[in-house]
Amino acid sequence: MRYTIEHHIPGRVRVCLLGRIPAADAYALSAIIEQWDAVQSCVIYPRTGSLAITYTGEQTRILSCLDELKPAEIIERRPTEAQLQTQLYRFEPSLWEQIASLVLRRLLVRFLLPLPLRFIYQIFCSLGFLHAAIRSLAHRRLDVPVLDAAAISASLLQGKADDAGSVMFLLTMGEMMEEHARDRTQLELIHSLLDMPERVWRLGPGKDTDESVGEDVGKSADEDTNKNPDRETLVEANTLVPGDRIVVRTGSPIPVDGVVMSGRAMVNQSSLTGEPLAIERTSSDTVFAGTVVEEGEVIVKVGARVDKTRLRKVVSLVEQSELFRPEGQIKLENLANSFVPYNFLYAGLLLAATRSLERASTALMVDYSCALKLTGSISSLAALREAAHAGITVKGARSLEEMAQATTLVFDKTGTLTQTTPRVADVLAFRGWEQREVLRLAACLEEHFPHSVARAVVNEAAAQKLNHREKHATVKYLVAHGIASTLEGKRVVIGSGHFVFEDENVPYPADIRSIIEEKTACGSPLFLAVDGELVGAICIHDPLKPNIALTIARLREQGFSRIVMLTGDNAATAARVAKEAGIDEFKADLLPEQKYAFLEDLRAQGATVVMVGDGVNDSPALSCADVGIAMGNGAAIAREVANITLSSGDLEDLVKLRQLSTGLVKRMRRSFYWTMILNTILLALGGLGTLQAGTSSLIHNGSTILLCMNSTRTYTTN
Repeated sequence: MRYTIEHHIPGRVRVCLLGRIPAADAYALSAIIEQWDAVQSCVIYPRTGSLAITYTGEQTRILSCLDELKPAEIIERRPTEAQLQTQLYRFEPSLWEQIASLVLRRLLVRFLLPLPLRFIYQIFCSLGFLHAAIRSLAHRRLDVPVLDAAAISASLLQGKADDAGSVMFLLTMGEMMEEHARDRTQLELIHSLLDMPERVWRLGPGKDTDESVGEDVGKSADEDTNKNPDRETLVEANTLVPGDRIVVRTGSPIPVDGVVMSGRAMVNQSSLTGEPLAIERTSSDTVFAGTVVEEGEVIVKVGARVDKTRLRKVVSLVEQSELFRPEGQIKLENLANSFVPYNFLYAGLLLAATRSLERASTALMVDYSCALKLTGSISSLAALREAAHAGITVKGARSLEEMAQATTLVFDKTGTLTQTTPRVADVLAFRGWEQREVLRLAACLEEHFPHSVARAVVNEAAAQKLNHREKHATVKYLVAHGIASTLEGKRVVIGSGHFVFEDENVPYPADIRSIIEEKTACGSPLFLAVDGELVGAICIHDPLKPNIALTIARLREQGFSRIVMLTGDNAATAARVAKEAGIDEFKADLLPEQKYAFLEDLRAQGATVVMVGDGVNDSPALSCADVGIAMGNGAAIAREVANITLSSGDLEDLVKLRQLSTGLVKRMRRSFYWTMILNTILLALGGLGTLQAGTSSLIHNGSTILLCMNSTRTYTTN
């Protein structure tokens, strides 16, 4: 195994591997290393790709074992998803245990070792800091590790071993706190993502689930399945085994690694590759778990179990969150780095003016960098952790910062403002068709697609015990329009009026129009046409979610000055929903590209825009917004392109999200002011000779730790 030694003291060594450690590999590594003789414990830091090993005996023995460790051993010990979930907190270091151990070691060295041995011990401990400084200088960086090494070296040159030990003690404690906050946040994110259920359509033997609809032909489901081996059955994704065939359509996730057997689809692989554009996948192409079908339909042969692939999806998302740090945090870190040369300049001026290395070293003991970097990072991670606790998945703290700055909020209607379980209010039939036939065929078509309106139709058919055998051909989902198929050689379409009457050119007689408008005054119509004739209409009533008007009012109080509703529904329904929700501005009869264009115009005007949606047709707008927020029970592609997902689908979480976002910005700003004030005072007092270097270092590092501890507090008490 290839690694580098980051830091080592007698009985403990910290090594860095070549990159991040996936959760499954962390589990395996820990299990392997802790079985070695002389190893007392092994703490894994997945994010930083490092591990700390506590041992007895010779360090060379431990390093020799690491040298001989083979990748095959790690692969062999990788756990299943179930095992990993039960053991995940193994990798969360106990902060207080580490601090207690550090304090105890510090006290033992300080009070038991005589001064000469103490001095030698501190020189030995400083080697890790010196190594980090040399590495920075080799890359032409004058940064915090160089400043830390200079401060430690200055104390040692003056013969002040205890001062050098205090500096190293506090620096190590700060590092522990940062890593603890980061690791805990990642674990919370992993747990929240692993809890997300997935279901999929499987081809072949199997009984219908409660959400499926079968035909009433006087035969059992099993008899029907045996005669139709390509029958689709909705199953839990974790029941799939290698060799199973699954159907994945527009807007649905691919839950496993596999190979396309037939069909053609555009697949979004951004969760794995970072590439925002979908790629075409067709017969014999490989597809991966965690990707989403943007358009088309494929039959995939399962290559590996879900528990072998979902972990990669989760870890990819967690790692991705590190790439999207807040702009404020980036500015603080850049500012912190820019101050380091001035510390050296100040120390040089003091040395020239006073000829006192003691007074000059005070400028090296105090810096702005450590506190600014740590408080910014820990504040962001604490916010992500709290969001995860609230059921809000955030793909990076930058989205929280933009959420705090936004003044324009845009909502989709169906499934976002309205309930995710709309109901069928009425079924109308024409051209000699019966209502039951209209509902039966509509359910047969709609059951294949993950949309709230589709679920309403399927649920109503099930409630009326309308079963069917699928006689239609392959169904095709047209985003924001509807569904098209063929039945006994006749073209069948179901969807919006725009799709049926304008795109499909189905006649809309005036007498039928008046009946439909009267019956669907309080809902949204879904039209069904067969062979170019309108045969039925289904009125979908989608009542508002509870307390929407109050939620909108609270969001206005929190600074959203412009709130807009966008919908593909008709103007009458849109007006009713907007009025009940307390939204003054709305746009109706919109296609996905029109929603996207509307958001582009808002951003061109200088607005920071938050878009909230749940459907396939919302995904372009979600990707365009500064902050895209998807409902957890919405389409997979919407969750994929969004920056934030509300797992509960409750819009009251937007209020919590706004509070959390503004709390993060305020906390980072307060930390900046306190850091600048406290450290400026310390530098001034040190330069005047009022404070000794050791005292200055103690106050500086102590205040840094207190600021970091304050940054870990929950934002509800902010």
